[in-house]
Amino acid sequence: MRGLRLLRAPAVLLGCLCALLFLGGTPASAHTALKDATPGPGAKVAPGVDVVALTFGRLKSGTTPTIGLTGPDGATVPVGRPLVVDDSATCAAVASLSAGVHTLSYTVTSADGDTQSSAFQFEVADGAENAATPSACRELSLPAPGAGGESDTILGLGRTTALVVFSVVGVVAVGGGVLAVRTMRGAKPPERRRVTM
Repeated sequence: MRGLRLLRAPAVLLGCLCALLFLGGTPASAHTALKDATPGPGAKVAPGVDVVALTFGRLKSGTTPTIGLTGPDGATVPVGRPLVVDDSATCAAVASLSAGVHTLSYTVTSADGDTQSSAFQFEVADGAENAATPSACRELSLPAPGAGGESDTILGLGRTTALVVFSVVGVVAVGGGVLAVRTMRGAKPPERRRVTM
């Protein structure tokens, strides 16, 4: 019985952490959802894309979305520091894109403070249509990629999202360690009987 009592607290803690992990992984409310993108999810565009544009609902003033781009070979493609237009459109310069499927990831903060991270893929292919620079980005002087303005990403995730994931994993690991130690302490070695002659 004592062993069960010792296991009860860590088990409850571990259960709560797992619930937070699954609940925390659900996307924020729809007002921060991606409304439009150039290139968009699933799009096929010709080589020569030098600007990516994402349009959301109203974003929190003073915040800068993070944008990451991964090439078909898994290498990070340099992205300039994004600029926000009219609190909803985000524009960023990107380095030359090679042919193949690219993955664009982003993290944004809505006007009420909710943060959402997501990603989508598009393909660069010879013979496809050129992706026109969106009107919201045409008049902007975008920071060049590779000039100290790359997006702040860790393993392809936005910095905030990556830090939250690493923190949760750390807490779960510590909780598992505490559970293992308590379990080992609760197990008593069998008593040895003396044999008398």
